[in-house]
Amino acid sequence: MAKRMRRGKSIFSCCSSPRSSLRSLHPIFNCYEEDIWIEISKSLSGRCLVMLASVNSWFRRLILGEDSIWKYASLRDLQVPQPPRVNFSWIKLYASAFDGSHSYFFRQQEKHIDWMRIGAFYISSPTVLLAEGLSMPLKVPQGQTVETMLQTSGSCILTNLKTGVWIADLQLVRCPVCNLETCEGTMQTLDARHMELFLTEGYKNGSWEYQEIGSHEINNHTDGATGGIFDIKHLRDPSTAEVLNIKSWAAKPTDWQPKARIALYAVAVNTNLQPNDGLCIKYHAMRAGADGEVISIRISQQLL
Repeated sequence: MAKRMRRGKSIFSCCSSPRSSLRSLHPIFNCYEEDIWIEISKSLSGRCLVMLASVNSWFRRLILGEDSIWKYASLRDLQVPQPPRVNFSWIKLYASAFDGSHSYFFRQQEKHIDWMRIGAFYISSPTVLLAEGLSMPLKVPQGQTVETMLQTSGSCILTNLKTGVWIADLQLVRCPVCNLETCEGTMQTLDARHMELFLTEGYKNGSWEYQEIGSHEINNHTDGATGGIFDIKHLRDPSTAEVLNIKSWAAKPTDWQPKARIALYAVAVNTNLQPNDGLCIKYHAMRAGADGEVISIRISQQLL
């Protein structure tokens, strides 16, 4: 096989026709054996899978029709555990995660400036902690409402989340409603969504919208714009501690490029700031209907 590869022959050359000469040497060999090709396909990237599907109609039927291939590819590339159940095919979930889409691509394109994919994490319980600062140990705020918790500590507990795999992006956008005279017109947003969001009808038809759930202001100079989302059940996990140890992954003081850290049950971002008069942090959530589960979260930071 190594010699064939050096001569530039395709890995699929032996399967160019069911009448391959290999059959005469090995009568029981079937180069179109589904089980074998399913296992081979699991070692390929998404792009290679699409290329393999274009070889002929047999491969197209196998690759596009065998959802276990795309399930394996999704969990492998997102580096997350398998959720108990999903409501869409894995090939659709893979496409929505890796086709270059982000939430501002579907709505408010005129507000969008730039973005980067952080990665995927897992929410195993319906309760998360939203924080605008990172410290160890992480303090869980006490309060009757989200607004009360934010006013006293700058962090809050959010309940009734849709559990499963979530995807996190860092967005740079123009302020949607800029009511601060000193604002330069841009803000940083930690944008997290359940992996099924872009496929749901309520999101696609625009009936689900982001609602502000609270805000918090820092009225003096702050060194960085920081935000994090943590599965409350796993605050003491070693991987979560790595996210909280911001000194280990934040940029050097003179580096203004944003940095992010993601773990199995947490995600956080930080951007160093030049001299400023403070920050306004806003928290938004999208629910699957008026009383539905939270299916997307945004933590936005705007200079005062």
